Amino acid sequence: MQARWLGPGTMSGRITAIEGCPKDGKTIYVGSAGGGVWKTTNAAASFKSVFDKYCQSIGAIAMDPNDISTVYVGTGESNMRNTVSYGNGLYKTTDGGDNWTKIGLDSTEHISKILINPANTNIIYVAAPGPLWSDSKSRGLFKSTDGGNSWQKVLYTDEKTGCADIVMNPQNPDELLATMWEFRRKPYAFSSGGKGSAIYKSMDGGKTWTKISKGLPDGELGRIALALSPSNPKHILAIVEAKETKLYASTDGGESWSKLASTQNVEARPFYFSTLAFDPKDDKRVYRPAFELSISDDGGYSFTDASNEGGWVHSDHHAIWINPLYTNQVWIGTDGGVFLSNDRGLTFTFIQNLPVGQFYHVQYDMKEPYNVYGGLQDNGTWMGPSQYYGGISNGRWRALYGGDGFWAQPDPTDSNSVYAEAQGGEAGRVDLATGLTVDIQPSQTKNDDKLRWNWNSPIYIGAANPHDLYMSAQYLYKSTDQGRNWTRISPDLTTNDKNKEKQEESGGLSADNTSAENHCTIFTVAESPLDANYIFAGTDDGNLQITTDGGKTWTNVSSGIKLCGIPSQTWVSSIEPSRFDKNTLYATFDNHMYGDFNTYLAKSTDLGKTWTRISSAEFTGFAHKIKVDLKNQNLLFLGTERGLFCSINGGADWFRMKNHIPDYCPVRDIQIHPRTNDLILGTYGRGIMIVDNITPMRDMTQQVAAKNVYLYPIDKMELTYGKYEGGFPEHDGWVCYNSDEIPPIQYYLKKRIMTGDVSMKIFDSEGKMLKDIPATKRKGLNKVYWDLRSKGPKTATGGTKPDPGSFIGPMVLPGVYTIKLYVGDSTYSENINVVPNHNGKMTDDDRNAQYAAAQKCMQLHEALATVADSINATIDAVNAKLAVDKSNKKLQIFADTLKAFKSRLMATKQTSIFADEERLREKITKVYGAVCYQEARPTNLQMENIQLLTSDVDKAQMKIKEVMLEYNKKWKNKQFTPLQPKG
Repeated sequence: MQARWLGPGTMSGRITAIEGCPKDGKTIYVGSAGGGVWKTTNAAASFKSVFDKYCQSIGAIAMDPNDISTVYVGTGESNMRNTVSYGNGLYKTTDGGDNWTKIGLDSTEHISKILINPANTNIIYVAAPGPLWSDSKSRGLFKSTDGGNSWQKVLYTDEKTGCADIVMNPQNPDELLATMWEFRRKPYAFSSGGKGSAIYKSMDGGKTWTKISKGLPDGELGRIALALSPSNPKHILAIVEAKETKLYASTDGGESWSKLASTQNVEARPFYFSTLAFDPKDDKRVYRPAFELSISDDGGYSFTDASNEGGWVHSDHHAIWINPLYTNQVWIGTDGGVFLSNDRGLTFTFIQNLPVGQFYHVQYDMKEPYNVYGGLQDNGTWMGPSQYYGGISNGRWRALYGGDGFWAQPDPTDSNSVYAEAQGGEAGRVDLATGLTVDIQPSQTKNDDKLRWNWNSPIYIGAANPHDLYMSAQYLYKSTDQGRNWTRISPDLTTNDKNKEKQEESGGLSADNTSAENHCTIFTVAESPLDANYIFAGTDDGNLQITTDGGKTWTNVSSGIKLCGIPSQTWVSSIEPSRFDKNTLYATFDNHMYGDFNTYLAKSTDLGKTWTRISSAEFTGFAHKIKVDLKNQNLLFLGTERGLFCSINGGADWFRMKNHIPDYCPVRDIQIHPRTNDLILGTYGRGIMIVDNITPMRDMTQQVAAKNVYLYPIDKMELTYGKYEGGFPEHDGWVCYNSDEIPPIQYYLKKRIMTGDVSMKIFDSEGKMLKDIPATKRKGLNKVYWDLRSKGPKTATGGTKPDPGSFIGPMVLPGVYTIKLYVGDSTYSENINVVPNHNGKMTDDDRNAQYAAAQKCMQLHEALATVADSINATIDAVNAKLAVDKSNKKLQIFADTLKAFKSRLMATKQTSIFADEERLREKITKVYGAVCYQEARPTNLQMENIQLLTSDVDKAQMKIKEVMLEYNKKWKNKQFTPLQPKG
């Protein structure tokens, strides 16, 4: 059961690292904030994901300059936003990304830079800012002298300060400059800067260090980004975060510094925009990626901003690579993907084939095919189809709403309306017909305190009453008229801790209040599918509140949660009320903002009075979402920052879902479509994924799992000729394939079949075998596809090119058919009810007429095949006699007559794939294929054509009788004497 990656590629997620090959300029590795590592060997014409088995948050990539097959990846991005993910160390490949080995630094959590000594590539330096949410000694500058087998910490300040950047003099690799950065995030605040921040220099490969201060600002410093000119290593630039952030230059290898004039973009958000680069060959050309790209042609003394003349370039730039072989080529990584310039940054082309979007939430509608909706990190709210003609390409996606996208809720009572939300509770009702938006965010009244909206405030539609629309700040609001009017239905449901509500003071040296640190807010809302008066609200400061009277009274059940082993203050990340029992609910809890990455999942069966924690050794990453199946209450899905997990026995046992899902993929949201039974995943780095039709998982009870073989029953199969066919292939960009239009036949094998055969056959109601289908032997779930057709006819052989007629089978008629699965000596069977579709294109009479016409064509093919077999055998016999007596002219004339007759039956001269020699066989196949593959009754002319071909086959049958009569009479028993040579 493999996931489909819908993408889109039209809006990728945050790109954190780009590393190219200095030898060919075409091999590029791209690291993303939550989508792993992607590799291209053709300068972005295509990409391959090469890191699916490992942590998906990437901080840095470095390629061995002397061996391009050796690449290092540091996990844990270092763009220290509130939603940043974390890493688990450093990885190395020696075969270009096919295989990876973790080589240490497991607890650093965030890695910002990797440098390799070009003179001795076994010497590696890794800059690790270290943990974002807690004190730790696992930070600083690390060095290896044996290719990563062992590590030494060569620069360290304290448990709050890590290494943010490092540069190396390529002419003297022992000369290093490193920056240390003191920083800390809390759920409700961020601080960049402190006494630990500084620049250090080493002249002996990190053995000793000197703190640099000459020319730098007084007082506490923050993050410092460095750039060293490869063509003039004494020329170094630094963006120094301070009370007044500025650009500084050094012309003596970092010993002393002078302040330069700079622009707002150059100085912008230094804790977040930490990239600065020189042109590898031009000491005067400098690039500063930040909100946008700023470019200097005088070594950093002045900057101009790149234009959007060649097309819009997404804001928020975090990575850059300049091709040293062709420095006009500049690659930049942004919050919206990768952009490529071939004119030194003047214009850019967007790379459209990286599906690494970061979805916070995902939702669906009930259209046919259904659409999916979701909010993307820094990329607004989008909708796209789950199926489309020729596949789901970038152009099929539609932007609905701006800002950072979070919740998107299509109105189930109004197919033209969608509710969408950006950061801080900014919300609108979108008219899909016009694209216009009406603001629906609840406003403060005289009876309210200042409203506190979470960065990721929920919009929720009632599970019991689809007219109920909820939004929440510290209060819960409800609307029954699409957000035109709101009623506050709760008091402040949070702890209302004033010490955690000082967001205007957040940022440290760089004030940064974007609602990312808003706290004491409601983070998740749910309504019981069984009773609209049962409403649940979870907060980001540890409260889980429940009302059973529609909001008149509320009960805080957080004390019971603490008793089951979940720390107080832990975010309530999702609540899942049961659709089977009104008093049962599940909830996930997220404590990573206090440095605790454990997976917290709990269940209550008494409406929150008591809780049982659900744990598993399989779990990795803090929990985002728990989802209970719509029909089987024991089938559970859990999405965490490090993977997707499933239980088929109510949470007693769990396994990691991997089929085309990266092992440690951040799964933020999970939905199950009630009509198609699809599992829909909103991932924070791999876009939206769909696992089509999870019915086999739903039916995989412990009893089924204990069987050696289990053939899943199929309720029905609908006759279809395809719903989303046609269209030309896309020229470029990401394209997701459609799901199977005919559902597969599925069976379970407890163990892989090592001896004996596995096969499957289809029989009609009279026991006639219609199709023999190859089957697979692998352990677990296996799929076999029946195209709802019987086997094709035997067609005439002996021509110069094969005929496709034998591969075409007529569509079966509605009825009951039997599947038989043969495993070794055992047989397992199930019936399938094949039913007509309901698109109104064909009546039962039309299908019967089509089937009869197809059967007639099959009979023509098989009759012609019999004629061809006779003529081929006769030609072979005559040729054998001619081989004995080549001078027999009468026999040769007879042979020529046979070949001429054969040439009227099938193509005997041309060998191309085109219909450049159409004979009787080809004519039958043409009308046969048309009849079999058209969703329509045969036309009058098709029927007349079949009558004409019937006459032609009758003539051929008469002719072969004449030929065989002549052969039997004149030549069959005649003996030939080989000619003797004269003399």
